[in-house]
Amino acid sequence: MIIKTNNKDEKFYQYMGKFFGSRLVEKQINDRIYDDDKKDWYLYLENDAVVAFASIQNKTIKNVYCYKDEYLEEIFKLIKNEEQINSSILTKRYIDIYLRSGFEVLDDKSYKNFVTISKKEEVKEK
Repeated sequence: MIIKTNNKDEKFYQYMGKFFGSRLVEKQINDRIYDDDKKDWYLYLENDAVVAFASIQNKTIKNVYCYKDEYLEEIFKLIKNEEQINSSILTKRYIDIYLRSGFEVLDDKSYKNFVTISKKEEVKEK
């Protein structure tokens, strides 16, 4: 089950608290996760525990994490249907998932641990 939430929700920290400041998660994804205001979170829950998530702020995907690739792919599918997304700089850890989810990926060598993803442009028929 995927839910959309933010840090004002009464259960937010029950779900996400263990991820903030986690050195294990930071090492796994090469990124830090913050509970910024005005960030929406898509959480994939399994047995009432978060197994994947993506956050969005100002039409930009900010943080991603997953236990299984399929979970993040499902979140991206939902996000692409619900949100207008700008280009986003995300951890390289999930580059295969970005591609399978239909994003264009720019692997700019100036970023050691990150890539830029963007929504593929629809080809219009004449």
